[in-house]
This record gives sequence, structure tokens and C-alpha cells, in this order.
Amino acid sequence: MSEIVASVTVMTGLSLVFAAVLAGAYRFLRVEEDPRLEVVEDLLPGNNCGACGEPGCLAFAQRLLDAELAPGKCTVADEATRVEIASFLGVEVGGDEKRIARVKCAGGLSQARSLAHYRGMDSCRAAVLVDGGDRGCSWGCLGLADCERVCTFDAIAMNAEALPVVEPELCTACGDCVDVCPQDLFVLVPESHHLFVQCNSPLVGEAALFPCKVACDACGRCALDAPEGTVEMVNGLPVVHYDREVLPTPAATWRCPTDAIQWLEGKQFAEPEEDAAPRKQRA
Repeated sequence: MSEIVASVTVMTGLSLVFAAVLAGAYRFLRVEEDPRLEVVEDLLPGNNCGACGEPGCLAFAQRLLDAELAPGKCTVADEATRVEIASFLGVEVGGDEKRIARVKCAGGLSQARSLAHYRGMDSCRAAVLVDGGDRGCSWGCLGLADCERVCTFDAIAMNAEALPVVEPELCTACGDCVDVCPQDLFVLVPESHHLFVQCNSPLVGEAALFPCKVACDACGRCALDAPEGTVEMVNGLPVVHYDREVLPTPAATWRCPTDAIQWLEGKQFAEPEEDAAPRKQRA
């Protein structure tokens, strides 16, 4: 009996010692949380999308308090919110331009030739394993909506042509669609970059047009018509430069025989009545 009492006494003593050690450690080692952290986090959108480069809004709020980032780095929040956060913290708004996802393919059901009828798992990633999918263009959209399903912000919807339409107002540039697309068709671009090439095929001439009516045939008219240095042909596709003194203009689209290069404002693949982009009669 005495052995049991002794054991209980020892265990109780050890518990009290450990409790005292933990209490002391908490008192001397604890890090006081800045009361502004919760306020800033509440002001942020709460999407936890990662577009700012941080894993979530809480982490971004902490970087703001540490003066390592500016409120404008959150491109999902509206301007009024960014200004409010900057005013609360007593810092400059700073900022990055909002980016949105664009798709380097316009080959929908009525434009792209099909080689076969795919009847497997309803997934682009599954289809691409079956001899690259059922489309004639090996580099085009497979139209099975992996991107739509992975978008947690409901910013992507497949249209009647089985092409993904990105809603700019809802897109957070989180990059999930970029990661999931097995054809590497999604890119994140600044919203002000209106000139965009809707083709990913390296083929030229008839070889490009046979599998897809709206493919780039590498004619080079866009590069000739664009302001000097803003568009150049690289491996059969136009490359648009927004890092030059002179910016691209809609002129690059005017003589494109397939509409592979577009001046986009708002949604990509918008219906004609929705598309307010300036056009000019082709020569």
C-alpha cells in the first residue's frame, strides 16, 4: 500500500513541476499578438486564394503588419478596401495590377476537328492519357472542364463550344486552373494586357489549319501591323511584348485571317454582342 502512495506522490510532484515549468515558459517566451492583426484580417476578402503570394489572408495580414508587403498586393480586394487597410496601418497603398486567367486556345467544338469520340472518364487529364485526347490539335483544349471543377471561386464556366470562359470579376488569379490543365493552356496576365494569342499550336500554314479553323497559321501579319517591337513571331506563334516603350494596339488583330490574335476587354470568348473590342475591316 505504501508503494502505491509513494508512486502517486511522486507522479503528483512531477506533474506540479512540469506545470510550473510550462507556466514559466509561457510567461517568458510567449509572443504578444498585435491586436491590429484581427482587424486587418477581417478587412481582407477572406478568399485565401494565394494570389498575393501568401498561403492565406491571415499570413498576408501578418506580412502587412511586418511592413513586408503593401495592401495593394491584394488584387482581389477592391480599391476602397485597400485604401482603408492602408489608412488603418498608416502606410502607402502600393499595389499590383489585378491579373486574370486567359486560355491559349479558341478551338471549340465547331472549329476544332475531332479524331474520335472519347468515352472515358470525364476529365481532361484522363483523356490526354488516351493518345492525347480526341482532338485533331494535340495542343488544344479538350473541353472536359477540369478547370471549371477546380475553380473554387466559380470564375470558370464551359460555354456551348466546350471552351472555358473566365469571369474577370470573379477570377482571383489563384492559379488552380494553370496547375490542373494538362495542355498548359491557362496563363495569368495583367488585366490591362488586352492583346492575346488564342493558340498554342507550333504548326504553320495548312498543317495548323487542318485540325483547327482558328489556329495561328504563322502568317506574321500581326507582327507587321503592330507597333514596332511589340509583336514578334517565335516558333510559329506571335509573342506579345508589354515590356517595351511602345505598347501593343488592336492593329495587330486587323489582318489576322483566323482571329487567332484578339484584343480582349472583359471576358474571353464573349458573345459578339458582348464584345466591345475595337475592330477594323480587314484588308
